[in-house]
Amino acid sequence: MADLFSVTAPLVMRAPHGEEILLAELYPHPKGLLYFEPYWHLLEPHEGIHLLKGWLEGEGPWKISGHVIKVLACHGSDACLAKEFDEWRTYRLSNPGEYPPQPMIDAIALKMGARL
Repeated sequence: MADLFSVTAPLVMRAPHGEEILLAELYPHPKGLLYFEPYWHLLEPHEGIHLLKGWLEGEGPWKISGHVIKVLACHGSDACLAKEFDEWRTYRLSNPGEYPPQPMIDAIALKMGARL
């Protein structure tokens, strides 16, 4: 089984109603899955951080509570999401001091009940 939490490629989640969301950070949680949206650190505290309750299934794509998580496809098939990811990556590279360091992100996730 492919471990969702060791994937280094960009991930996208499709909600049951069809919305697709890029995943900036992802953690296992005893109740399901804790994920951070891009730019979460610029929003009100915890506004861009979500707990998706349910059982995680699959080997890629992965499924949880009607949501499907997959690796972001090449630019040709998911052009809008690929552009959004490129903008997110460019923002992080251009503003290295603005994005919290990984130990701080991990601490936030732990405070919200995630497991590392």
